[in-house]
Amino acid sequence: MKKIGIISDTHSYWDDRYVQYFKDCDEIWHAGDIGSEAVIDRLATITPVLRAVYGNADGGNLRLRFKDTEIFETEGVKVVMTHIGGYPGKYAPGIRSRLQLSQPQVFVCGHSHILKIMPDRSLDVLVVNPGAAGRQGWQVVRTLVTLTLDGGRVTHAQVIELADDKRHPQGQVLA
Repeated sequence: MKKIGIISDTHSYWDDRYVQYFKDCDEIWHAGDIGSEAVIDRLATITPVLRAVYGNADGGNLRLRFKDTEIFETEGVKVVMTHIGGYPGKYAPGIRSRLQLSQPQVFVCGHSHILKIMPDRSLDVLVVNPGAAGRQGWQVVRTLVTLTLDGGRVTHAQVIELADDKRHPQGQVLA
């Protein structure tokens, strides 16, 4: 069994609660628009495994470190992760054919800043967009997602809202 923390669209923003919510995870997956190497380097200290793709707003160093798409398997679950992906009925160009060819059980993307966890029954894939964890963009609530993988299946999904209040002051932008 593995617990996975999924994050996207940090846009150089760091919130200490990323550690709180991901500290019990086995892996963290970042679905792009990381924003700075400082953010990804801090995320890498939380879990033994960090997987990431670059997004359309990521610069040269992040594009050298990461690919635009990752296809991998963990805990018997095949995953495709990219930044601009869309969702069932509104996939970005080329995504549906990539999913048909790869036949993953989980498809992870970011970009829209809109949280979505939904099945695509026509492709037998769970589509996960964790929403945006950073401050840049129009989202009202910043979000993270955790998945539990066990024996080749997704057995649990959790949405984590990062509401700002007096107990949880704003994080910081990391250069």
